[in-house]
Amino acid sequence: MIRRELIFVVSALALLHPPMASAQESGRIYRLGFLSSLGRANPPYGALFDELRRLGFIENQNLMVDPRGFGLPDGRFAEVAAELVKAPVDVIVASGDDAIRAAQGATATIPILGSADDMVGSGLVASMAHPGGNTTGTSIFSTELDGKRQEALTEIVPKAGQIAALADANTTASSHLQALQDAAREHGVGLSVYRVATSEEIAPAIDAAKAAGADALNVLASPFLRANEQPIRDRTAALKLPTIYQFPKMAEAGGLAAYGPRIDELYRTVQARQLGDLLKGAKPADLPIEQPTRFELIINLKTAKALGLTVPPSMLDLADGVIE
Repeated sequence: MIRRELIFVVSALALLHPPMASAQESGRIYRLGFLSSLGRANPPYGALFDELRRLGFIENQNLMVDPRGFGLPDGRFAEVAAELVKAPVDVIVASGDDAIRAAQGATATIPILGSADDMVGSGLVASMAHPGGNTTGTSIFSTELDGKRQEALTEIVPKAGQIAALADANTTASSHLQALQDAAREHGVGLSVYRVATSEEIAPAIDAAKAAGADALNVLASPFLRANEQPIRDRTAALKLPTIYQFPKMAEAGGLAAYGPRIDELYRTVQARQLGDLLKGAKPADLPIEQPTRFELIINLKTAKALGLTVPPSMLDLADGVIE
């Protein structure tokens, strides 16, 4: 059952032993590089730069941002990482496992601020408390919430006998997909998995899921799928396919439901602070990996009505937010 209570907490070490870093150097220009499938205009980056400005790092004054690393397909991460190292930049901000690995393959000295589902589990850092090497950042643990989203979806759409999962073929482990299928089976629901590796494959995969009899869709955790949120939402709306997403804003933007952390606030309150510390000279190995503190279930009743769906009152009572 989905719960409102906090599931994870920020690393205790991060709270009890905040990193010590010097202030900005007068007259210095700080240079940032990014490796991300998301475009520069994506809201999390707006939140990040707003907070950096408050911390005294002001773009086009004492902060320069290399533009070439935004909106990248997976196949270009290594190429752009090498270019950022040659530039050079002072910190590389990398989103997702593949981007972080590309940055790590390009440099062992430039600090890397990563954001991934599980920084330790994916082997990107040594531990939460002591990352080691030149990489630190945040673990979102979205993949651990895939099962919670699946459970919520079957309760929001109680008549669903067959559901589908849209998975990133480049990052989603087969063992994870098997666990989701086993969990669905235990609840008397069939689960079909549709793997996609490119944006062009998304609409056909959703069409195939609908044609095969899927009553609902779970969009699994993935920076790539998050970057393609709009076409996914457009296609599922056209097919009247109830869908649950990773982050609350996706339901607020028109999706049926979402369960996860507020990613914009995570970038604002955690990543910006970590990035500021790195720019001021803190060592990545000394900055603990941090985590979200709150996860929200949002249900969009306007979308439910358009789908001809009646959401059970028990789920509405459980939701952190209901959009009328």
